[in-house]
Amino acid sequence: MKDQFGIALAGEINVNNVTVRPEQPPRRLQTLGAVGLVAAAGITGQIIHRARWPQRGLYEARATRTPQGDYLVMFPDGGHYGHSDAKTNDMLAYRSSDNGWTWHGPTVAFDIDYDQHGFVPLIPKGTDRIYAFGTQPIPGLYTRADGLHENAPIGYRYSDDDGRTWSEVRLIRPENDADFKGMSVMRMCETDAGAWIIGSHEADWSCDPLMTRQYLLRSENRGETWRVIPNKRHEGWCVPDYDRMDEGRPINLGGGEVYCMFRTPTGRLWHARSHDDGKTWLGPQPTPLVHPDAPPMLFHLSDGKTLAAFHHNRYWMAPKDDEGLNNPQAVFLDRAEIWVSLSADGGHTWDHPRFVFANALVPSFATEFRNAQCSYLDMFTDEGEVHLFLPHRWERVVHLRFPEENLPPLPTREEFLAP
Repeated sequence: MKDQFGIALAGEINVNNVTVRPEQPPRRLQTLGAVGLVAAAGITGQIIHRARWPQRGLYEARATRTPQGDYLVMFPDGGHYGHSDAKTNDMLAYRSSDNGWTWHGPTVAFDIDYDQHGFVPLIPKGTDRIYAFGTQPIPGLYTRADGLHENAPIGYRYSDDDGRTWSEVRLIRPENDADFKGMSVMRMCETDAGAWIIGSHEADWSCDPLMTRQYLLRSENRGETWRVIPNKRHEGWCVPDYDRMDEGRPINLGGGEVYCMFRTPTGRLWHARSHDDGKTWLGPQPTPLVHPDAPPMLFHLSDGKTLAAFHHNRYWMAPKDDEGLNNPQAVFLDRAEIWVSLSADGGHTWDHPRFVFANALVPSFATEFRNAQCSYLDMFTDEGEVHLFLPHRWERVVHLRFPEENLPPLPTREEFLAP
């Protein structure tokens, strides 16, 4: 069996230490052969786009429902911004006017002379304006020297015509760290009081092992001014034992409460909480959600209260040195599967992980970073359905959908093992 591009499905895959044969999946699972995944029953999928240069790849895909009701998905197609001094990618866009059944594109969203990292969408309450936040490696304001190649200004564009054309970029220059540089590709939020909060981290690859610090950028006046939280560089959050914390994802809980989830190399997602609209935070602590050194994937369900945390639910216990943290076969295989846990109390407690999908294709790239990639998932709900957007194997954008009512009954590990 092969996917629609002729890549063979694996004879066997490992899902949470369970051997699964894609040609004969266990009860309550199915094989979506055309898109190269094994998934829970009831999920359907299609490939929206394949990278123009498959060996170069594509990066984080983010989607939103526009003010006029279309679905808009955008992603950089080409090389990673931190890997070359030359321009190697374009931010591409696809649009659907029939709730994601058919897609039209690609178009180039931003016709600019430097690479992009990702599309972080925000549609402020009471407006028809779409913002596109993200990392801006602008020549002259960005350097790849001295291990700082992931750090760049953070900025945003906006669109008043439903995402068809975009303004010039405006850079964020926080009052307490005007030259702030970092990386931002995770979803952001707007609080009930109207504050905007986006996560950003700095990385220093000249350190051995890698050092990262996590921050939040916060604006009370719709982007006119900003502050860095918890403090200016290099005083961000980290897990002291590893000197790492990155890719924070803030989400509004209402009533002045904001919740944030973080990537760490500890084998768990971590979280922090604010009770004053994101101004001050209780220090980050580990959650019970098993996860490798990979990003949080945290979203609201349609009730605006229930949290859905998609996580990999597997972790290779790495030593605390650079060689262990970057063991490609172990670390990147941990990104091969997606599970989901729900919280009805704002992230204080989480239910049992339930299986969503896993990569089912044989390795076909020279690097393990590509072969099993099912991370950096994006999600929104609309008209009773969950829509997932996946940069599968960093070379195709996959759109998955299923009824939202099917989410709580997705199978646990014990349930799909049952005869």
